[in-house]
Amino acid sequence: MNFIKVLKTVAVVLLLAPVLQLQAAEEWKNMSGSFEGWRQIGDANWSVNNGEFVANSGAGHLVTQDSYTDVSIKAEFWVSEGANSGIFLRASNPDAITDTTAYEVNIFDTRPDQTYRTGGIVHFSAPSEVINAAGKWNTYEITVQGDHIVVVLNGVTTVDMHDATYASGPISLQYGAGEVKFRNVQIQKL
Repeated sequence: MNFIKVLKTVAVVLLLAPVLQLQAAEEWKNMSGSFEGWRQIGDANWSVNNGEFVANSGAGHLVTQDSYTDVSIKAEFWVSEGANSGIFLRASNPDAITDTTAYEVNIFDTRPDQTYRTGGIVHFSAPSEVINAAGKWNTYEITVQGDHIVVVLNGVTTVDMHDATYASGPISLQYGAGEVKFRNVQIQKL
């Protein structure tokens, strides 16, 4: 009799497991339209125009005040020809963010070494397809869960890799060169 009760309990738990996992993820948090929840490092001239983060001179990052381990990010971006930007994940040193202290999901169509151009993760994974981003709005959907990182650019999976170099840290939006705009930046803790 107890054995049957245990089996029923296990069956219920197994049936509810996907529902419980969905509930474990937090709601999407809109991080656009203001500098609330962000801090700036470097001298990039970030401003907010029509709900968009915009920069066109200097160099630096908008860095989340919160740190993340397992996270999904959705962001739309627009860059001019020759622009250099990116979204950095799990920054191990949030005061000095580089492509050697975080995962950099690159936005740099004209990168001299095309291996880690737009859609790739610098030093880790070349993009599966060449997608030029300059002069139009594009969408990144990035998921980092444990050692699994998936990057989707304009509906195309450009990176699907496993790596555990960086475990946790803030997210940043980079300005390096050209004109860069981000809008509809959303973050969801998993």
